Amino acid sequence: MNIKTKLNLGIGLLFFLITLLSLAGVKYMNELKNDTQNILVANYNSLEYCRNMLVALEDKSDQSLPKFVSNLQKQEKNITEIGEQETTADIRVLLDTLAHNISDSSIQSAIRKNVFTLMDMNMQAIHRKSAVAKATADKAVLLIGITGTFCFLIALILFINLPSSIANPITVLTDSIKQIAAQNYSKRVHFQSNSEFGELAKSFNVMAQKLEEYNNSNLAKLMMEKKRIETLINNMHDPVIGLDENLNVVFANKEAVNISGLSNAEFVGKSALEIAVHNDLVRTLIHDIVDGEQKNGQKKTPIKIYSANKESYFEKETLRILITPTGDVNSKLVGHVVLLRNVTNYKELDFAKTNFIATVSHEFKTPISSMKMSLELLENNQVGKLNDEQKNLVESIKDDANRLLKITGELLNMTQVESGNIQLAISFIDPKEILLYAINAVKTQAEQKQIEFEINCPEDVPFVRADIEKTTWVLVNLMSNAIRYSYENSTVYLTVSTIGNHVSFSVKDTGQGIAPEYIEKIFERYFRVPGTKKDGTGLGLAISKEFIEAQGGQITVNSEYGAGSDFTFTLNKSDSNRIDEVS
Repeated sequence: MNIKTKLNLGIGLLFFLITLLSLAGVKYMNELKNDTQNILVANYNSLEYCRNMLVALEDKSDQSLPKFVSNLQKQEKNITEIGEQETTADIRVLLDTLAHNISDSSIQSAIRKNVFTLMDMNMQAIHRKSAVAKATADKAVLLIGITGTFCFLIALILFINLPSSIANPITVLTDSIKQIAAQNYSKRVHFQSNSEFGELAKSFNVMAQKLEEYNNSNLAKLMMEKKRIETLINNMHDPVIGLDENLNVVFANKEAVNISGLSNAEFVGKSALEIAVHNDLVRTLIHDIVDGEQKNGQKKTPIKIYSANKESYFEKETLRILITPTGDVNSKLVGHVVLLRNVTNYKELDFAKTNFIATVSHEFKTPISSMKMSLELLENNQVGKLNDEQKNLVESIKDDANRLLKITGELLNMTQVESGNIQLAISFIDPKEILLYAINAVKTQAEQKQIEFEINCPEDVPFVRADIEKTTWVLVNLMSNAIRYSYENSTVYLTVSTIGNHVSFSVKDTGQGIAPEYIEKIFERYFRVPGTKKDGTGLGLAISKEFIEAQGGQITVNSEYGAGSDFTFTLNKSDSNRIDEVS
């Protein structure tokens, strides 16, 4: 008997047994489903309506009677038991009587009695139907158990006999094939059989002979290709290091050897783990590989390396090399490639830009503050009265000065972010204190547009570990944006809530919202939604994101275009509600 016939018979019988068992299971599961659903729909809902009616009857508020009527109407549509129709009708009659004499306790007592009667009817029905469901379940367990035992016995016979009749020849064949897979092409498969295995053995012998011929004829070409690849890698201006699956250094170009401070003989062919013990650079390069954190194309913070008598900056990219061996389905890790891109020139330009912006912004703050002081003196009547036109000009200049002061402040904050020198004064802060300060800061701005705040902040909200100055700055910035982009006479919703180990601050407006194509860019530096006529530098949200993330939190936005935006940021919850300065 050939293999195909054996498999068809064995799998066909197993398929029949599985189908039989499945049909029996589906049949009884459907019966159980109908029994239990009958209980839930017919009786449990009635019990729920009765409970709600009793609660409404005890409630003395104005909403109690409508609530009672609503549940009674639902009960009238859910009559399933004998006598339930009459009792429900009696409750309706008593309710109509109670509506004319709401304080009559005797009527209320009669209603309660009828409601309890309804509940008793449904409880008795549940007991009856539960007994029916139990009987169905017992019958199902018995019949499925008998059917399953029969299927198990037949499947066990097939499990013992069928695999061995197929697996034993395959084992013999596999052992011979492994010799060929190990490039020992002189080996041949020796298998005597008249089934498909015999034909397969002949085919593998022919393949091995051809592979042996191909390997001998192309060895010189392979060596030439290897030399070509090595030359290309050595002539790359960026350091490149190749590692095998065991983290041994397979190759490293001249640039990589130079920055490592080692010789080629000390580097190539050695274990990277052993080199990392006494070489800080190599330890940094393989750290993410050892920890299993690297991903293809992942870029991290530039690495500072002292090379060629100067400090240089490199951007590291680690690539996992995966191949799918011939005949296999799953890919296999065969090594890693570490690429280091020299970004020193870009880093120097970035430092220069940051320092320039910081210097200019700092120099601007002094004259702007002087301008504001002069404007305040002009507004003082002791210096001299201004006519209406002069007052308008002074007010316009003051607005421009405030805007310039805000821009310079944002630029200074951004230079702090870009330089990586965010100074945090972490302490335990009451979220209500942050919220109150922010509301007072934007109160005038909100009153000008007649915008109200709807606040949802529980009294027992836990303290947070945060920098109060920077956190308040973020919340004020979000609230100012919400007011700026909201319509007049609208509402801004402020919510503080606890989510796990974090405290969430939410600022939601009902303005025009953000178009979907700009959601991903809203936190980018200097980005402003095209078409907006509002003033701004595009830095506020970028700075907010950096400030919140520096404190271990996150900031997100949900927006429906035309219906407003909801900005939310989270901070870590403190272990205890105390306001202590922490280092």
